[in-house]
Amino acid sequence: MHDQRISISKKARSPISWVPTLYFAQGLPFYAVALVAGLMFKSMGVPNDQIARWTGLIGFAWVFKSLWSPFLELASSKKTMVVLFQFLGGLSLGLIALALQTPLWFAACIAVLFVAALASSTHDIVCDGLYIASLSDKQQAAYAGWQGAFFNAGKFISLGGLVILAGYLEKKIGIKPAWSVIFLIIGAMMLSLAAYHLWALPQVRNAAVADKSVAGISRTLWDVLVDFLKKPGIWGMIAFIILFRAGEAQVQTIGPLFLREARELGGLGLSTTEVGAVYGTAGTVAFLLGSIGGGYFTSWLGLKRAMFFLILAMNLPNLVFYYLSHSMPTDLTLITAALSVEMFGYGFGFVGLILFMMQVVSVGKYQTAHYAFATGVMQLGFVLFKMISGDIQTALGYKTFFLWVLVSAVPVLILSRFMRIGPKDTSDQSDAGATSAPASAS
Repeated sequence: MHDQRISISKKARSPISWVPTLYFAQGLPFYAVALVAGLMFKSMGVPNDQIARWTGLIGFAWVFKSLWSPFLELASSKKTMVVLFQFLGGLSLGLIALALQTPLWFAACIAVLFVAALASSTHDIVCDGLYIASLSDKQQAAYAGWQGAFFNAGKFISLGGLVILAGYLEKKIGIKPAWSVIFLIIGAMMLSLAAYHLWALPQVRNAAVADKSVAGISRTLWDVLVDFLKKPGIWGMIAFIILFRAGEAQVQTIGPLFLREARELGGLGLSTTEVGAVYGTAGTVAFLLGSIGGGYFTSWLGLKRAMFFLILAMNLPNLVFYYLSHSMPTDLTLITAALSVEMFGYGFGFVGLILFMMQVVSVGKYQTAHYAFATGVMQLGFVLFKMISGDIQTALGYKTFFLWVLVSAVPVLILSRFMRIGPKDTSDQSDAGATSAPASAS
């Protein structure tokens, strides 16, 4: 394995000066594209099916990022690539404010959001690569908590801060001007982070590879992909990963839109500010607590025995949406409590999918690369069910749709009984360095 910790800095800055901001810059654009944009479109009256379909299509940028990640090794400096894609992401997110002023504003916004998604997904790769190359194994473990905390801080700021601000501004200056201000703020934050990281990040050069050419890297990528597809039982594993979040992908897409929908149309009629408070504060905290709890639960029981319960934990709490669509409560505290239960279950069960990809799917010669492919498959499943969720909800209505979401969990429950989950011989594992595996399965 090549030593990637090659720095030209004489005296490296403490990781605490750049690890938190680096992963905040990873989380902020992801949640801006994946969640904030959908709420913006809902405020502007875009139908649910259009929101789900087009924001789902944008998500393909994260599905296929592992396919172009090896080619980023052709660049001489990891720091340069990180700053470049932060700058591109900030510029494109800021341009949403301009796109909103055009006659074809929806198409213009989708186009600019796709550029932002490409920049964000590529930034994920170079960000994780710089983290791995700059820090020792001990430092990587020490700062792993900062990674997750500040990635999720991007969600807290996006939904718990900026969406709440958007709701306030909608009442003061109107809907389009309000969201223009929000995306200008997000763009300015990303550009500021890029400028800061130009100073703060360690200067790390990409490691030398045996054949540093497009043709050579393409051959290696092909070998790794073929090896991945030749794994025993791989197609069953792929089906399991795709189906794992079938229900959750639909709830995460339609849930916020249901909260915003007018009560006469079957929704709860919450304001933009209230949705931001529910999802961005209580929901984020509940997800993090669920993730921690799921990790300890799986460690105690073992993945094989825990998997069935983890799938149930992810899907049964979706009953709260069925309850909300029938009872139509107006008490924000009750709604927040219900959504917190759902988000806790999401975090608790999601651990099962991450560990399945790490401990079952990625085992073998190219462990890091195969984990990256598995996360792409995971995102593919999320995107596919997200794209169709709007059409299904439009056809069924909210009440029946939330029943359908529960039914969507049945196939993966059945399939879980046939998955081989257990100790494997890992003596041939190695980091071939063919692709960069993301630190977080976002």
